[in-house]
Amino acid sequence: MAVAGFRESALFTEKERAALEYAERMTDTSLEVDDACFEEVRKHFGDAEIVSLTSAVAMQNYHSKFNGALRVDVNELCPVPMERLDAAWR
Repeated sequence: MAVAGFRESALFTEKERAALEYAERMTDTSLEVDDACFEEVRKHFGDAEIVSLTSAVAMQNYHSKFNGALRVDVNELCPVPMERLDAAWR
């Protein structure tokens, strides 16, 4: 998968690499968003874009933890089969 090798892959721009590094550091608890990482993000994104990027990554991390705890399959939106849901919920 290309994303796993984003640092070396020619498929990604410097801007995309900065965003992926930032996302990785936000997600992996053994890493931190250090000054160098944040400055690289600031080279490519404005303040509002950084807030949006941070929010998107944080929400994905939240959903990952939330869904994992509830045993929701990552490919499913709801653990209850659609045919069992009341029509008002569809």
